[in-house]
Amino acid sequence: MSNQAVKVAFIGLGVMGFPMAGYLQQKGYAVSVYNRTSSKAAKWVEHYQGEAAATPAAAASGASLVFVCVGNDDDVRSVVYGEHGVLASMQAGAVLIDHTTASADLARELAMACAKQQLGFLDAPVSGGQAGAEKGILTVMVGGEPAAYVKAETAMQSYARCVKLLGPAGNGQLAKMVNQICIAGVVQGLAEALNFAQNAGLDGAAVVEVISQGAASSWQMQNRSLTMLAGEYDFGFAVDWMRKDLSIALNEARKNGSHLPLTALVDQFYSEVQQLGGGRWDTSSLLARLKR
Repeated sequence: MSNQAVKVAFIGLGVMGFPMAGYLQQKGYAVSVYNRTSSKAAKWVEHYQGEAAATPAAAASGASLVFVCVGNDDDVRSVVYGEHGVLASMQAGAVLIDHTTASADLARELAMACAKQQLGFLDAPVSGGQAGAEKGILTVMVGGEPAAYVKAETAMQSYARCVKLLGPAGNGQLAKMVNQICIAGVVQGLAEALNFAQNAGLDGAAVVEVISQGAASSWQMQNRSLTMLAGEYDFGFAVDWMRKDLSIALNEARKNGSHLPLTALVDQFYSEVQQLGGGRWDTSSLLARLKR
């Protein structure tokens, strides 16, 4: 069966969802989109063709795969449940894929709700940021049943370079927490290092050119160090959203007995960035608080 015969729905056209839905359309899927701000949906249709729906339920009607990419747990519930939510119109055998970074508890809740309607469910948060979405090279961490994963894997590969099933519902969200914990520590280390280099009178860019070839290298160093040195923070993932993600991770850690002292500290550093007016700056702005 060709992609043209497969109707899919995409709910949420933010900086991530807009290009992700676009890749599905470009790969030949028949995409119906819904966005709370209808003008954004109209803009998507103008750019990619496809069709816009008036409600999540209308978008999901007749779709084999329904993708959701919104802000947080409550946002997900608002487009999934109720008379206008996607569950109101999804047909048995279809799969709901939630790309939102949300709680593992929500993933398990949705898996149970879908099972009652003979629907598949996957929690599938992504990593790679806006640039990864626009380039179609996201990493997708997936939780759910293998049968549902098989149905959705090819479609998810439309905008990803790595898609992996990591266990039952909730495990995708837990893996995303691991991802964010790693990023928090790495960015803080890079911010401190660059601040040290500048205070020591070193040419920061030259130092980075050298150490990025060794064991200190990281994605953050290779992609954010020069913009950090320039005080430019208009790239990637916003501080407001990172704090939301770290809050989810810290809450989960309290449940499973993990100790996250560094993560908790960096979360507080991000709160200082917010106080500087940097809530929409990207996560590399940790350097800004050291420059006060």
